[in-house]
Amino acid sequence: MTEANRSPSDNLQQLVAKFDREQAYRPLSGWLGRAVSLLAIGFTLYQLVTTILPPPPAQIHRALHLGFGLCLIFLLFSPTRRRTTAGVSVADALLALLGLAVGGYWFFAFDGLVQRAGNLTTLDAIVGAVAILLVLEGARRVVGWPIVIIATLFLLYALFGKEIPGFLGHRGVSLERLISHMYYTTEGILGVPLGVSAKFIFLFILFGVFLERTGVGAYFNDLALVLAGRRVGGPAKVAVFSSALQGTISGSSVANVVTSGSFTIPMMKRLGYRPSFAGATEAASSTGGQLMPPIMGAAAFLMAEAINVPYAEIALAATIPALLYFAGIWIMVHFEARKTGLRGLREDELPNRREVLKKLYLLLPIGVIIYFLMSGTSTERAALYGIASTIAVGALRKETRMGLRDIVLALADGAKAALSVIAATATAGIIVGVVTLTGLGLKFANGLVELSGGIPILTLFFTMIASLVLGMGVPTTANYIITSTMTAPAIIQLGYPTLTAHMFAFYFGILADITPPVALAAFAASAISGASFLRTGIDSVRLAIAAFLVPYVFVFSPQMLLINTTLPEALWVAVTAFVGMIGVGAGVIGFWLRPLRSVERLLAIGAGLALVVPGVASDAAGLVVLGGLWGLQLAQKRRQSPAETPSDR
Repeated sequence: MTEANRSPSDNLQQLVAKFDREQAYRPLSGWLGRAVSLLAIGFTLYQLVTTILPPPPAQIHRALHLGFGLCLIFLLFSPTRRRTTAGVSVADALLALLGLAVGGYWFFAFDGLVQRAGNLTTLDAIVGAVAILLVLEGARRVVGWPIVIIATLFLLYALFGKEIPGFLGHRGVSLERLISHMYYTTEGILGVPLGVSAKFIFLFILFGVFLERTGVGAYFNDLALVLAGRRVGGPAKVAVFSSALQGTISGSSVANVVTSGSFTIPMMKRLGYRPSFAGATEAASSTGGQLMPPIMGAAAFLMAEAINVPYAEIALAATIPALLYFAGIWIMVHFEARKTGLRGLREDELPNRREVLKKLYLLLPIGVIIYFLMSGTSTERAALYGIASTIAVGALRKETRMGLRDIVLALADGAKAALSVIAATATAGIIVGVVTLTGLGLKFANGLVELSGGIPILTLFFTMIASLVLGMGVPTTANYIITSTMTAPAIIQLGYPTLTAHMFAFYFGILADITPPVALAAFAASAISGASFLRTGIDSVRLAIAAFLVPYVFVFSPQMLLINTTLPEALWVAVTAFVGMIGVGAGVIGFWLRPLRSVERLLAIGAGLALVVPGVASDAAGLVVLGGLWGLQLAQKRRQSPAETPSDR
C-alpha cells in the first residue's frame, strides 16, 4: 500500500505498533489467522465462563490463564520488532505449544503436585524451568527488555546472593528450590499479580474493547472538543480532557499518546504551540490517565488485593490526587496559551455540539461500572454488567450497534489486548517471588531508611528516585507491583499508612513514562510532534509538576486520600493545593494576569508550594503572598490599555 492511499486508520495502527510493543501483532491471515482468532475467542469464553461459574482451584485457573496467554503471545508476536512476515515459524509454533503445555500441566498433575508439596520430580523441575524461560521470552516480545532484565537480575540475586557483600547479601537459594517457589507456589509466577489478571483485569480489558467497538474512544475526543475546544489554548485543553476520559478505560500511557495525540498534537502545532510543548502536553496528560480512577491502568485492582483494602476505597482515595494532577496540567497550558496569545478553535473546526451531546448515552456503561463497583458488587460481576450494558447501550443507535460479528471480533480483541498484562504480571510474579524468598524487599527498605538517616523527607526523596528508576520502560501493572514491593516498605517503616505508601510508590513509578532518560510516553509524543525527545521530556516533567508534589502532600496529609478524615478537611486540603498549583503554574510558565518578572515568579512558586504543603501557617502565608501578587497584577493590568496586553485576549 502506498503512502498516498493509506487510510488514517492504517497510519494510526502503524504508529501504535511502532511505539507500543503491546500492539505490534503479526498480520496473520487465511486459515492461520482464523485459527488464532478462534483460540483467542476460546480464551475469552473460558474467562467469562469461570467468572459466571465457580472457577477451578487458584493454581489451575492461573496456570491455564498463563498457558493461553503464552500460546497467543508466541503466535502473535515476532521474536524481533521487524514484522516482515505474516506467517508463524516452526520455532514459534513449538513455543506456543510449550506455553499451552506448561499451563495445562497444573490441570493434569494437580493432585500429585499438591501431594508432593514442593518435592519436585524431574518432570516437575523441567516444566517449571521451561515455564520461567517462556515467561521471560514472552515478556520480552510483548513488553520489552526492561522488565525482563529486572526479573533476570532478581533470579541471579536469588541464586548467588551469598556472593553479595553487605546488607543485601543472603545465604543463597538452590536452583530446585527457586524453580519450586517460582512455579509451584502462589508466591511466584502464579502469585497474586497473575491471579488479579485472571480474575479482574482481563474482564476490564474486555470491557474497554467493547467500549471502543461502540465508538466511545472517538466520542471522548469529540466530547473534549465540544467542552474545551473554544477556550484559550483549546487543543491543549482538549488533550488534557480527553486523556483524563481515556484513562477510565486505557491501560497504557503510550497507547493513549498515540491514539489521542495523533490529532491533538498537530492541532496544537497548527495554532502556534511549540512542538515540544504540544508533545509534552499530550504525554503528561496521557500518563496521568493511568492515575485516574476507576481503572488506574488496572493498578487499582492489584492494590486492593495487595493491601487487602476494598476496591471502592482505593478508587475514592485516588480521586482527589488525580484531579489535582489534571488541574495542574490544565493551569499550565492555560498560562502558556495566555502568554503566547494562542486562540481557541473556531466553530467550524469543532464537531457539531448537538450531535455530540445526543451521544452522551455512550457514557452510561462507565456509570454502570462505577455504580456497581461502589455499591459493593463483586468486581468481576461489575465488569460483566459493564460489558452487557455496553452492548445494550450501543444498540440504541444504528451507528453504534454491535452485530454478532462485532461481538465475536471484540471477544478475540479482548484476549489479544490482555496479553501484555499477562506477560507483565507473570514476570512481576518472578520479582515478587524472589523478594518473598530472600527478604530483599525488607533489606531494600532498610537501606533506604538507613541512607536517609530516618529523616522522613529524605526517605521519601530516595523512594521517589528508586520508583522512577524501577518504573522505567515497565507497563502499568508490573510498574505498580515492582515499585510497591521494593520501595513502599520504606515509607511504611516510618509509620505512614500502607495505602499512602503504595500510592506514593505507584505515582512515581508511573511518572517514569515522562521522565528522561527513558520516558516512553514522551518519546512517542516527540515522534508525532517532530520535536526533540529530551526537550519534550523536560517540558512533560514541567507540566506534570503537580504529580511530583501531590504524593508528598498525601503522605504528610493523608486527608487528601480520605484517610481518617472528614469531608470538610479533605476539601480544604484539596482546595488549598489547587490554589497552590495556580501559583506554581504561573511561576513556572512566567505568566498570570500579565508576564511575571523574575522576583514575582519566585514569589508565586514559593507561595504555591506553601499552599501545597499542608499546615495552617503555610496555608495562611501562601494565601497572603498569592493574594497580594494577584492584587498587584490586577491593578497594573487595569492601568494598561487593551492594545498593550494582546496575550490577555
